[in-house]
Amino acid sequence: MTTRPVHALLIALLALAALARGAMAAPAAPELCRAVQAQGETFTVCTIDLRRQRLRLFWLQEDGRPYGALGTLAEKQGGRLGFAMNAGMYDKDQVPVGLYVEDGREMKRVSTADGPGNFHLKPNGVFWVKGDRAGVLDTGHYLRAKLRPDFATQSGPMLVIDGQIHPKISADGPSQKIRNGVGVQEDGRVAVFAISERPVTFGAFARLFRDDLGCRDALFLDGTVSSLYAPNLNRSDISRPLGPLVGAIAR
Repeated sequence: MTTRPVHALLIALLALAALARGAMAAPAAPELCRAVQAQGETFTVCTIDLRRQRLRLFWLQEDGRPYGALGTLAEKQGGRLGFAMNAGMYDKDQVPVGLYVEDGREMKRVSTADGPGNFHLKPNGVFWVKGDRAGVLDTGHYLRAKLRPDFATQSGPMLVIDGQIHPKISADGPSQKIRNGVGVQEDGRVAVFAISERPVTFGAFARLFRDDLGCRDALFLDGTVSSLYAPNLNRSDISRPLGPLVGAIAR
């Protein structure tokens, strides 16, 4: 009898066809980061949908030392990290200058002090994450809201406040640096991170978030040390030692 081998071959071919259909139907991994031309400059913009990606902050490793570098964070996450960026200002010991919350635990208190530098260009603000929602609030509003976030980092200045450019940011001032920041869209379900590819003014960077990325609130994270990890672009920036970091892992 020759029917059994033919029957077995038919079953094998049908199984292969089913596997091929399944592979074709499988959704492609999201391209989290992309190049954007805006304000006469080039930026890399990373869009994180918190319904699909778990967005969180990182600072200290299990041994108490800061991660310090995006490459170190990516290595420790074992290939799960889809995006990462420096996430707020820090001192010479890589300690956050202002509020820092990780896994619901406040590791550094909010700062309302006056002082020099961008952090103290009031109003400064807080980027926070709770579950599948994120937000950016100026520090005063954050304190009045009495939020209990899973993660939060304080930086400054605010770039965009309720649709308006920070009042102390000039349209195109003399200071030009590599800059990175964060804004929110879709009622906090989407966080948008951006980094400039060459030195830009505060004004151009703020307008990017408001006019080109549609963010009613956005926060400056840092300049000069601004760094990005974006595996879909084969990019892992190296900089001097970093403090707090933000990263996304698929849910």
